[in-house]
Amino acid sequence: HYPLRRQRQMCIRDSINAEYGGNMERASTKALHFEVEAKCGKARTAKLTLPHLSFNTPIFMPVGTQGTVKGLTSGQLKEIDCPIILGNTYHLGHRPGADIVEELGGLHKFMNWNGNILTDSGGFQMVSLLKLAEITEEGVTFQSPHDGSVMVLTPEKSIELQNKIGADIIMALDDVVKTTTTGPRVEEATKRTIRWIDRCIKAHKRPHDQNLFGIVQGGLDSDLRNWCLSEMIKRDLPGFAIGGLSGGESKDSFWRIVAQCAQGLPEDKPRYLMGVGYPLDLVVCVCLGVDMFDCVYPSRTARFGTVFVRSGTLNLKNKHFEHDMKPIDPDCSCNVCKHYTRAYLHTIAAKDQLASQLLTYHNISYLKFLMEDIRKAIIEGTLSDFVVKFMELQFPKKDYPTWAVEALESVGIVLPK
Repeated sequence: HYPLRRQRQMCIRDSINAEYGGNMERASTKALHFEVEAKCGKARTAKLTLPHLSFNTPIFMPVGTQGTVKGLTSGQLKEIDCPIILGNTYHLGHRPGADIVEELGGLHKFMNWNGNILTDSGGFQMVSLLKLAEITEEGVTFQSPHDGSVMVLTPEKSIELQNKIGADIIMALDDVVKTTTTGPRVEEATKRTIRWIDRCIKAHKRPHDQNLFGIVQGGLDSDLRNWCLSEMIKRDLPGFAIGGLSGGESKDSFWRIVAQCAQGLPEDKPRYLMGVGYPLDLVVCVCLGVDMFDCVYPSRTARFGTVFVRSGTLNLKNKHFEHDMKPIDPDCSCNVCKHYTRAYLHTIAAKDQLASQLLTYHNISYLKFLMEDIRKAIIEGTLSDFVVKFMELQFPKKDYPTWAVEALESVGIVLPK
C-alpha cells in the first residue's frame, strides 16, 4: 500500500504547488539540513544545519522578543554557547520596525548576533493581546499596547516582515485560540491555519536562506489535530511546530497532544514544541519525540529571584540563603556558579539589574546543560536511566506527577515506586 499512498501524497502536493505558482517547491529548498544521528525509544538526537550555524538537537531556544534575551548581551549568549534564539515579529514590527531592521543589515547584524534566529509570526499575540485584536479571514488587526497605533497582520504581511528581519527560521501565521477554547471556534481556527499556510508559502520570497515552518493546531481535539497534521505534512515544509499548548490545559491533555503530534510528524523533519520551558516538561517531551523548545520562563522567573537546580528550583529571595556560601548549583559549571555565592545573589535578588542578568545567565546555562545530558543519554542508549535519576532528584519522595508517569510509561520508561 505504501507506493499508492506515496503516489496520492505526490499528486496532492503537485496540485497545491500548481495552485500557488510553484512556491511550494521554493518553500522546501535546502536552507536547512536535518540528520537524525541516534534514537532511544521515541527520543532522538540530530544535527540541524541552518544558514548561520549547525547544532545538535534536542535544543532549548531562549526568547529574545525584541532582539535581546532580557538581561543578557549577545556576547553572554555566545559564552553560554547558545546556537539559536527567538525574536518576535509583532514586537519587532512595531519597534523599531522591520524596515529599519532590514536597512541596518537584518536582525543578526542589528543585535550583533552571528548565531541562528527563529522569529515567531505574531500569531501568539492573538491570545496574549486578544482584547486589542480583531481576527478575520484576511488577518488580524492589532492595536498597539504601547502607542495605540494599528497594525494589520495578514499571512502575507507576517512573511514580508520576517523576510525583512532575516531570521533563519520563520513561522507561518496561524489562527491561535486559547488552549481551553471549545466549540466551533477551534475548528474555524484550525482550518483557517491551513488556508493561511498556503498564503504564507506563496508570499515567502527567501526560501534559499530562510526556512518556513508550519504550525499544527487543533486545540485539544485529537481529530482536528490529525486533520491539521495530515494537511500540514502535504505542504512538505522544512520543519513543523506543535502550537496551541501551554495555555492552561491539563497536563494530561498536554502530553497526549504532544505525543500525538510528534508521532504524526515526519521522521526526517525537525519538530518544534512552542512555548515550553519547564525542565520537567522538556525531559518528558524529548522522550515523546520533540526536538526544539522555546519559552520565556527561564529568563522571566530569574527576574523574580528563582533559579533552576538539579533538585528543582530555589527562590534566592528567601532569607535562609543570606549566609549560604555555596554556588547556586554545586554541579553546574556556568560562570555564575563559578564566581558567585547564594548569599551574594540573595542580597541582590529581585532588587538589582545585575541579579536579573546573573540568574538569567544561570537558568539558560542550566537548560543548555540539561539538553546536552539528554543528548548524551540518547546516544549512549541510557535515556531511561537518565530520566529515572532526573525524576528522583526532582521528586525525592517519589511523589511524581501522574501525567509525567503516564507520559513516560507510554514510551516504555517506568519510574521506580
